Amino acid sequence: MRVSVVDVTKVNAVISASSVFIGDMKQFQPKANILAVQREIPIYNGNEGDLSPYLVFRSPITIPSEENTVPAAITNENGYIRVGAIRVLSVSTSSLYQIGSTDYIHAESRLKHIRQLLTGTSPLQ
Repeated sequence: MRVSVVDVTKVNAVISASSVFIGDMKQFQPKANILAVQREIPIYNGNEGDLSPYLVFRSPITIPSEENTVPAAITNENGYIRVGAIRVLSVSTSSLYQIGSTDYIHAESRLKHIRQLLTGTSPLQ
């Protein structure tokens, strides 16, 4: 194990099931399901928001088994990782900005984007 030393860090934005974590953690499991409906005329029908009809939200995600490990020998000759400054513009959609170590990460982000245009119109006209 090594110690991370960061003099300055600046993060502008953290959104959509994301995190900034300073220190060590055992596990991190963010999840974001996003349904984005863009209409040419903004009308709310009252029945939006049910994710179950969309296959992208129901399909299982294949997770690699732990049997696929790669043998490795790691020697840390210096017990410190030292960084002067880190600037992050944004951390978004089930992601992690961390200074430290994590044993297990399972991050999931699913997005269904729908564009509804008026019948008979073309966005190129």
